[in-house]
Amino acid sequence: MKVVVDTNVLISGIFFDGPPARILEAWLHGQLVFVVSHEILEEYFEVCERLSLRYPNIEITQILILIVQNCHIVDPLPLPEPASHDADDDMFIACALASATQTIISGDSDLLTISGYENVQIITPREFVNRHLG
Repeated sequence: MKVVVDTNVLISGIFFDGPPARILEAWLHGQLVFVVSHEILEEYFEVCERLSLRYPNIEITQILILIVQNCHIVDPLPLPEPASHDADDDMFIACALASATQTIISGDSDLLTISGYENVQIITPREFVNRHLG
């Protein structure tokens, strides 16, 4: 199953137990395909770089290398008009549309409020785990 994973879910999965960590585990075991754009990868790297300074014991770089090596990278077109209240979130929608991915996993309230935009479902990590990883 292809999914677009918001940065907040990736970070939570790296640092904490719970549904985001279960999503990362499912991806590591080949149950999920992460779909990203170059813009999303840049955000992953920027946020992880900042956090790695505060948490030097966590191998964030290794996880990012795994993501780059094992994800599906797309080059989406810009959206014709903003979809989210936060323009920075539109990259996740554009990525999903460019790859025909039907699910974005996010904890971001701005994204969650537009679930169903162009038939893309935006769901929380807990909801995703309950529906798909039970």
